[in-house]
Amino acid sequence: MKRLSWALALGLALGLPGAAAAAPVLRVGMVEGSPPCSYREAGVWRGLAVDLWNRVATLKQLPYVVSEWPSVRQMLEASREGKVDVAVGCINVSPDRLQRYRFSLPFQEDGLAVMVVKSRLDLGRSFLGALLTPTLLQLLGGYLLAIALLTGLTLRLEARNHPPAGSRQHSLRHISKVFQVLATGPGSNTIVATIRGNGIVILAYLVRIVSASLLVGYLTVNVAGEIQGKATGAIRSPADLRGLRVGVRAGTVSEALLKELNATGSGAKVTIVPVASIGAGGEQLAARRIDALVGDNLQLSHLLLQEEAKGFLPSLALEGIRPESQAFAFSPQLPEATTDRIDQAISALKRSGVVSELRQQATTPVPPQIR
Repeated sequence: MKRLSWALALGLALGLPGAAAAAPVLRVGMVEGSPPCSYREAGVWRGLAVDLWNRVATLKQLPYVVSEWPSVRQMLEASREGKVDVAVGCINVSPDRLQRYRFSLPFQEDGLAVMVVKSRLDLGRSFLGALLTPTLLQLLGGYLLAIALLTGLTLRLEARNHPPAGSRQHSLRHISKVFQVLATGPGSNTIVATIRGNGIVILAYLVRIVSASLLVGYLTVNVAGEIQGKATGAIRSPADLRGLRVGVRAGTVSEALLKELNATGSGAKVTIVPVASIGAGGEQLAARRIDALVGDNLQLSHLLLQEEAKGFLPSLALEGIRPESQAFAFSPQLPEATTDRIDQAISALKRSGVVSELRQQATTPVPPQIR
């Protein structure tokens, strides 16, 4: 579907002088299904790249019509063949593309990311597995051993004030009471009556403080990191995608990365699963039809802001893979004067903070509307 820019349409409708001699109408290509860069909502084109192009066209008074293309690769080929004057989107300027296509001034830099999901049950198992680590058990065992030693010392120092009971049951009950008080704190006045006994109580208090600090630090840093590692499927590098079913949009640099992994690596290959859009890839990921989804960092971060699939927890296992500049693509036949005007507008909008504002809007969750 094509749309005449409002500036040209208004000029033609009002019959303004010079409207017929206005600048040629640019043919602009866009790809649907790439939020937050370019997508259609209720038939209207939206997104970071679309909004940026609209501001460029308004600033430089460039009339244009829009045509939709099924993939970035086909849109780039259309620009190279002169079927499209400007290809609009968050198009990665990779080295191989730089040799084949003509690009505008880059307006931002972005890398690739890998998204995975884990069920809540899987996350719970990962949490329990992380708790039952040797280090944590050693910390707990060391604390209990220290309290046991202090319990024995307390019983020896307070033997005169708390003579042992006649039966074995009463003796064990007394020992367990002293151990509980030293381990928890409350009730210390009931087990000691001497100055040395009070010293043991203070020492037990210090042991509790130090042990609690060590445990909290371990749980915060080590266990949390281990849970995150397990929740992301132990994907530490792109090479870990081998042997997995990975969703990717056709004709993107993400697909090129997976094909490169298959061409250079030995052993298991990546099963490349084409997805129609990033949103469709998220649905396949939630349905477990794929094991991971690869796309631009910005696009997958935006997908995380959407409503979570019921019973699944999406997360980004990897971010910032192969960062590259992103720009629009020009037709080789587009006059240099026009490309210069577009580049000047992009530079001005970057300097004024418009591009940063558009990116921030794309990565900020929208609060739910009150009905």
